[in-house]
Amino acid sequence: MKLDPQDPRLTNYALGELDETERAAVEAALADSPECRCVVDEIRGTAGLLTTALQAEPCPELSQQHHEQIEAALATARQAPKERWSFSHLFAWPPRLATAGIWATACVLAVGGCYLFMRAFNTSTGPTGHALMTVKFDPRPAPPAPPPPPPAKMNESDRTIKLARVSQSKDTVRPTMMATPLPQTAVSAPLLSENKSIAMYRDPVSPQGRGSASPSPPLMVRSTGGAVRLRQTLPRSFPPESGRAVGLPDRNNPNFNTESYDRVVDNPFLGVQEKPLSTFSIDVDTASYANVRRFLNDGRLPPRDAVRIEEMVNYFTYNYPPPKDGRPFSVNVEVAGCPWNAEHRLVRIGLKGKTVAPARRPPCNLVFLIDVSGSMGDANKLSLIKPAMRMLVERLTENERVAIVVYSDSARTVLPSITGNRKREILDAIDALQSGGSTNGGDGIQRAYRIAQENFIERGVNRVILCTDGDFNVGVTNQGEMVRMIEQKTKSGVFLSVLGFGMGNLKDSTMEKLADKGNGNYAYIDTLNEAHKVLVAQMNGTLVTIARDVKIQVEFNPAQASAYRLIGYENRLLRTQDFANDKKDAGEIGAGHTVTALYEVVPAEKAALLASMTPLKYQPKNERAVKRPAQNVPEAVSGELLTVKLRYKAPDGDKSQLIERAVTDPGTSYARASGDFKFAAAVAAFGMLLRDSEYRGTATCNGVIELASEGRGADESGYRAEFVSLVKRAQAIAGK
Repeated sequence: MKLDPQDPRLTNYALGELDETERAAVEAALADSPECRCVVDEIRGTAGLLTTALQAEPCPELSQQHHEQIEAALATARQAPKERWSFSHLFAWPPRLATAGIWATACVLAVGGCYLFMRAFNTSTGPTGHALMTVKFDPRPAPPAPPPPPPAKMNESDRTIKLARVSQSKDTVRPTMMATPLPQTAVSAPLLSENKSIAMYRDPVSPQGRGSASPSPPLMVRSTGGAVRLRQTLPRSFPPESGRAVGLPDRNNPNFNTESYDRVVDNPFLGVQEKPLSTFSIDVDTASYANVRRFLNDGRLPPRDAVRIEEMVNYFTYNYPPPKDGRPFSVNVEVAGCPWNAEHRLVRIGLKGKTVAPARRPPCNLVFLIDVSGSMGDANKLSLIKPAMRMLVERLTENERVAIVVYSDSARTVLPSITGNRKREILDAIDALQSGGSTNGGDGIQRAYRIAQENFIERGVNRVILCTDGDFNVGVTNQGEMVRMIEQKTKSGVFLSVLGFGMGNLKDSTMEKLADKGNGNYAYIDTLNEAHKVLVAQMNGTLVTIARDVKIQVEFNPAQASAYRLIGYENRLLRTQDFANDKKDAGEIGAGHTVTALYEVVPAEKAALLASMTPLKYQPKNERAVKRPAQNVPEAVSGELLTVKLRYKAPDGDKSQLIERAVTDPGTSYARASGDFKFAAAVAAFGMLLRDSEYRGTATCNGVIELASEGRGADESGYRAEFVSLVKRAQAIAGK
């Protein structure tokens, strides 16, 4: 079967109106047609909008006058005399005349019936052959419809969505629509009544400046000739030739976006005299790197706020020595020259979690929580979740338990908790999953945690694995309420890992917060290779937590450093007093995980940076620039650059433990630094280039490629070579 974007079967497929045979044929054809897959996603997205909007609209009621008019018309019809008639009347006519009369009568009835049907439902046909229909209720006489305009090619930035059939039942409104293929706009806001506008999406990269939240032009809802039309003119934050993506890789409109990212503001330089302590929570999430890779592989630069530098650096493993003192992780620090600023120093702090052999992995109680709403029907969502989950299931044993919960309009259990060696039952349940409906993620989370608690394993791994695009539009939809619910559930000892899938309506901000508050990690799965990395190669790190609430506090010595800047971790910063507060939540480290943090440090003799600071009212001028530590403090004059302090809890503990390590600067140039140091610095520099950071200094793509190539090392997995190719791709995109 061959499909084109105007094939009406796409609408039937998107709305689940095909039988099993037709559905399979369409799915096979969609596998070879990315454009048709985009159309299907557009239909499903608009269907979700209509469902939400029409459910929210009040149902019109007939007034007493309307009731009286209808009753009067019915009474008149009942009183009208009825003449009996039979087919025998025809036989009184000549045979040829009788036959002609029958055919004429049939033709008149057919034409009249079609006219009345179209009149009643205001039906028209779109240019793609899809039936366009709008249920209409208006007590006033309908004005004559204007003649249809001649067909014309639509402007990409001014497309029109024409609604089609809308059928309403007691519990749901199910629209069928589609006229011309549209860019994949996420119309997630509720529809308002006629001639009212709604703000659609805050472009993270607006013309007013990086990260400003200026709404795009409003989406207008109008009624034209009885058919509802939605019209939106999308802004161009970047010209198409720049390749800068504002969201979903759309093949028609490069500025189209429904994905959401929290704004990221680069950490500034802080004076050591005023802020000698830097405190933050560790982060082992890797989603940002995989998401950035997805954008670059699609030929466009990612949105700036999608680039979280710490997640890019932590995507890669580094050759840190394992712990040898009984601690759950080792602490490693290296200081060398800063590649993008010759006058500054770069500090790399690395943690290496202890490894756990698969045979010694604690028994696991897992609940797969899978989003099967309509938006998950894309080829890179549910169809990618299934093989990804199969990879994990194939490696489970009788020591693990698995349950599967799915959610769309509501949540349901498709597989009760069973042992991991019953693979056939688990795989059959996964293979049977199909998408459709809205997204009641809150209901799914409640059910998944309940099942995990019912099968809780003491001193084991109890974890919910959420697979979704993060778009919750039914039930608990507020991000704050969702996060608070996860915080409450985590107290039960059940942790949450989040796997993000898909593009176009990826709610990155929501998923990152859920994983953070759920004591788990957040990864983005864009390919089967990435699924293998997260769920197979790093399976123990994904499932087994070796330390939780891990915090880092770095104290800088003002005799050696005048200022510093933490690179990344902008949304993981903690207050100084939070470090010793065991009630303050922080990040978790999984078995075998490596965690890396980078500081750019201004040496004490390079204190020019402080000259621009506003002088204090109650201190002498330039006091901070000339102030030095007391001579009677041995530590201050010891030559130590900084002291690294870490606090962590055992996975089932409530009391934190402290690790301290003093660090001196040996004066190593970055050319003589270790390969891992060079590679981590290259990844950080690339992140700053993608973010167009004001702190990128002299960094260039060529410099990143050179530095990464020097630090590539053995690279058995090939991830570092892939990074170099991505930098080259970004360089080519930016040069177009």
